[in-house]
This record gives sequence, C-alpha cells and structure tokens, in this order.
Amino acid sequence: MSEKQQKLHRKAIFHTQYFFRKYPALPYILKWFCISLIIGALTGTASAGFLTSLEWATDFRENYIWLIALLPVTGLLIGLLYFYYGKDIEAGNNLLIDTIHNPKEIIPFKMAPFVYLGTIATHLFGGSAGREGTALQMAGAIADQLSKPFKLDKSERGILLIAAIAAGFGSVFGTPLAGAVFGLEVFLIGKIRYNAIFPAFLSAILADWITKLWNVKHTHYHIDLIPKLEFLPVLYSILAGIAFGICAAGFSRIIHWMSSVFKSKIKYPPFRPVIGGIIIALAVFAMGTTRYIGLGIPVILESFEKQLPLYDFVLKMIFTIVTLSAGFKGGEVTPLFFIGATLGSALSLFIPLPYGLLAGMGFVAVFAGATNTPLACILMGIELFGTECGVYIAIACVVSYLFSGHHSIYTKQKIGEAKNRRYESDRDKVFSDL
Repeated sequence: MSEKQQKLHRKAIFHTQYFFRKYPALPYILKWFCISLIIGALTGTASAGFLTSLEWATDFRENYIWLIALLPVTGLLIGLLYFYYGKDIEAGNNLLIDTIHNPKEIIPFKMAPFVYLGTIATHLFGGSAGREGTALQMAGAIADQLSKPFKLDKSERGILLIAAIAAGFGSVFGTPLAGAVFGLEVFLIGKIRYNAIFPAFLSAILADWITKLWNVKHTHYHIDLIPKLEFLPVLYSILAGIAFGICAAGFSRIIHWMSSVFKSKIKYPPFRPVIGGIIIALAVFAMGTTRYIGLGIPVILESFEKQLPLYDFVLKMIFTIVTLSAGFKGGEVTPLFFIGATLGSALSLFIPLPYGLLAGMGFVAVFAGATNTPLACILMGIELFGTECGVYIAIACVVSYLFSGHHSIYTKQKIGEAKNRRYESDRDKVFSDL
C-alpha cells in the first residue's frame, strides 16, 4: 500500500470513528433494525400459519362434534410427546420469562413445532385454551436461534426475547402497540427495560404487517354506546374494575392450585391430560353444548351485543382451568378475554353501564389483572375498541391491576416495583405463594 493510500485509509477510519462518535446510537439502531426485520418476518409468517390452522381446527371440530370424545387420547399423545421429548421446553411461557431474567442455554427450536401441534390438537378435539401462549413460544423459540449468528450477550438475549414476545403477541391479536408494551411489561412487574423499546415496537409492527400480508383476518369488536364521562359512570367503572381484579386473582390462584393437584394426584405426567380430557369431554356431552370450549370467539362477540348470564364466565373458567392444568397446550389469554367480556356483560345486571362497554372493559381488565400488564391492556382496548372508550378502559385496567394483587398466570414473573408498600419485601421474589 502506497503512502497516499495509507493516508486515505487513515482518513477514512478517522471520519468513520468521528461519525459514530457523533451518532452513538446508530450502531445499536442498525443492529436491532436488522434483527427486528428477521423476527418480524418469521414471527408474522408463523402467526399467520398458526391462525389459519386454528380456524380450520375450530371449524372442523364444530362440524364433527364426536371428535371431542377423542380428547383423552389426544391428551395422552400430547403428554407422551412432552414427557419423552419435551421436558426441557414444558415450562412454555415461563421458560421465556425465566430466560429474559437469567439467560442460559439457547431455547430449543423444537418448542415451536411442539407447541403448535399441541395447541392445534387441543382445539381440534375440544379443549378450552387460547392462542397467545403458542404465538409467544413459537416466536421465542425462533428468535433465540439468532443469538449465536448475531453474537448476542446475555443482556442482548433478553432484548431479543422481549422483541419476540412483542412480535408474537402483536401479530396473533392484530394489536402491535399492545404487543410491544406487553413484551416490555410482562416479565417484571412495575419496571420496563427501555433499551428494548425500539426492537419491541419494530418487531411487533412488522410481525403484524406480515401477518396481514398473508391475508389473515382478525376479529373486530364494536361498542355501540359510550356514556359521557361524568362522576357516576367513573364510579361504576371503578366498581367494575374491582370485580375484574378479583376475578383475575381468582383465576390465577385456582389454575396454579389445580395444576398442583394434578401433579400430586397423578404421578405419571402423560396421564394428567387423559384425566383432564375425560372430564372436559363428559362435561361437553352432558351439557350438550360446545359454548365453553375452544377460543369462544362467538360468545365474546355475543357479550358485546346483549346481556349474558353470570354463569357463562364461571363455566369458561372451569373448562379452561381443567384443560390447561391437566397439561393441554394453548394460552390463557383468549379464555381470559371470554371470562372478562362475559363477566362484564353480566355485570350490567347490577352496574348501570352499557353491557357493550362493560364487556370491552372486562375483556382487557381481567387480562390486565391476571398478567400484571395494565399499560399493554389499555393500549389493546384502544386498538380494538377505539379511543372513545379509552378512559373507561384505563380505569378498569388500572383498578383490576391493583386489586389482583401480585398473583399472575406466569409463575416466573418477578416483582420489580411492588404495587404497594405491603409487598416491598417481595421485590426480588418469584411468586412463592402460587
């Protein structure tokens, strides 16, 4: 290299270093832009395929009700699959949250196909489960494979998984803003990792866009009547929020208790979903309705259109708790939407607010209390129902969050900032009482 070339080379290095000193955030932005593009594309495609499969499974089951009789056999197969080949991924969403807190081995890619197959089978044969758990686990398992190619350290792997959770949640529900905040909020109560904001929002928005490019449709909800913001409607919203928070805490406590009952009474894990499947199948045929299995989207829509009876939310809670506690796969969130919406609709018997508004408030508020993610749920309510009901949604979510205590459907969720001083001593604990 000639002296002139050496000078040009040194000059280029100087200008490059000067440029990056002047814009220090640029390397971070470029790196996470590339990673988020990959997460968004892969997660959005996975969510589109999953939602299409789920719609097919639901329609097929409703056309051939006798398939529900095979739910115990399906439970056995799911149990055997996870017992012999999936012990390291059985923790599901809790594994994702635990890895954010304390990254160790790369999450096995097999988590994605295992939870996909398990969830589709659960819905096809009549279990009561959701879809968020599957979307999050598929996204997390896919995204974590990028850790080695991009040479991410432990802190960066946490950001990666937050972005994956945001992408999975945002794409499966069609709520990218709520998905981004959910990813930031869910693993640590009361604190947010601001260094993950850019990847979380970009991944969620891209994943939602990719899912829509695959022509996958999301359910639309409408609230007909929203009262003027005055003292009494606000007071009624607070009362409803208290009811939603108590319901959320009850669901979280009971599902963990029921899981411990299955584990203590049935020592061989593959037999647990068999017993759970027998209970669900017998209940469905005895009642003569499939109203309380699957996602329950038709009933959720119904709750916005008329006042529903109080027992709807109780029965859905029972079916969901038995299904998931026994070891079937899926998520808790869509059943929580069902429970909250039907509870809200039924509360219009006692609380003088429109049943559609109460259904919308319950839809997100029970979820907020059960996952300790009030900000994500407020955004979800606005994305799904519009800005006009935003204040009522916010009141319900915040009150539910406060009254649900530190209980959660996710046992690996930790307390970063306690909700009140009584729980300050639990700041760094996992929920040991669950």
